[in-house]
Amino acid sequence: MKVFVLNAGSSSQKSCLYDIGDSLPKSPPEPLWKAHIDWSGGSENAEMTVKNSAGPTLDEKLKVDARGEAIKTMLDTLWSGPTRGIGQRSGIDVVGHRVVHGGHNYQQAMMVTPEVRAEIAALAVFAPLHNRADLDGMEAIDRILGTIPQVAVFDTAFHSQMPLPAAAYPGPYEWLARGIRRYGFHGISHQYCAQRSAEILGRDLAQLKLVTCHLGNGCSLAAIRDGRSVDTTMGFTPLDGLMMGTRSGSVDPGILIHLLREEKYSAEELEQVLNQKSGLLGISGISNDMRQILPAMKTNARARLAFDIFTHRLRSCIGTMVASLGGLDALVFTGGIGENSPEVRAAACDAFEFLSLKIDAEKNAASPVDQDIAAADSSARVLVVQAREDWAIARECWKLARNKRAYVEDSP
Repeated sequence: MKVFVLNAGSSSQKSCLYDIGDSLPKSPPEPLWKAHIDWSGGSENAEMTVKNSAGPTLDEKLKVDARGEAIKTMLDTLWSGPTRGIGQRSGIDVVGHRVVHGGHNYQQAMMVTPEVRAEIAALAVFAPLHNRADLDGMEAIDRILGTIPQVAVFDTAFHSQMPLPAAAYPGPYEWLARGIRRYGFHGISHQYCAQRSAEILGRDLAQLKLVTCHLGNGCSLAAIRDGRSVDTTMGFTPLDGLMMGTRSGSVDPGILIHLLREEKYSAEELEQVLNQKSGLLGISGISNDMRQILPAMKTNARARLAFDIFTHRLRSCIGTMVASLGGLDALVFTGGIGENSPEVRAAACDAFEFLSLKIDAEKNAASPVDQDIAAADSSARVLVVQAREDWAIARECWKLARNKRAYVEDSP
């Protein structure tokens, strides 16, 4: 079964193609083909990178603003040219989409129907940049591939059964009835990391207490007990929790009231400041990218402060997650920062030496992937897990498509 995955970001589009046989492999395979479009620099500076597992690659600058047009250009490289991964477009069996916000109703992956699309559109008010991009991707697939089955895999699904004390906000009780609650995000990544961690440790996931740290331009933690999310740092929207690349994370709501009342901010201005002009970028004045913050902080006080705030918030939230679990078997790092910054991992773990949590400095510095970097005498394991949201999405698509096929074949 050939599964095509679309992972839409606010200014990016990641895609890949998997060929999955009659059973799921124990370890995540590499995709046959993958592509990435980044137009964070604007439509005039969009960059597309395509790679075929057989070796050919393509780097091209695009002048496309609409996501649907970009997806069409990208798909053309899948069935034609040097990076071709399949002979024709009919070779794709199912398309999977990462959908950021699925609300409380969608607790598992779903086949895309008109009703599901309508709900995704209604929830776009909570995640406008992402949910609308997901819908654009679905419509593009309709135009390019016709009536091919499409699957929505929701970032919120993994957190949908969090205990109510963790999910509810301490405002008026009526908020819950109106859907104002902690939804949590990055659920696809957190769930995959938990499963992969159990495999690496050779342990039963149902017996583990894990804190998973998804650290990239967007950041969140999850407390996972018995394979279920019991707490997380992101909330009603992906703006809550940790300091991020351009997002503030949690701030005193009194600040927002002050800015609205005394500084005469509009809601739109406030949203832009909190989402686009805060975090690492807002504090450092240099970049939202930790790779640029790290060398700059040696001579730049603001860059140093950005790093220190980031790691302070990270340590504080790890402590909160450990308290929610009542213990810890493994601390797990993933995402662009989590996988590639030994400085951040070291700063996070150093704060918990009083609990005998220790990392092996040599292993930490060696750019580990899917490995345990804890010291031999550490009280808990410390893992670095490669983010594989694309494979997690493909796996859910395979399961749903197989179940649908079995249902059709068994029907009288």
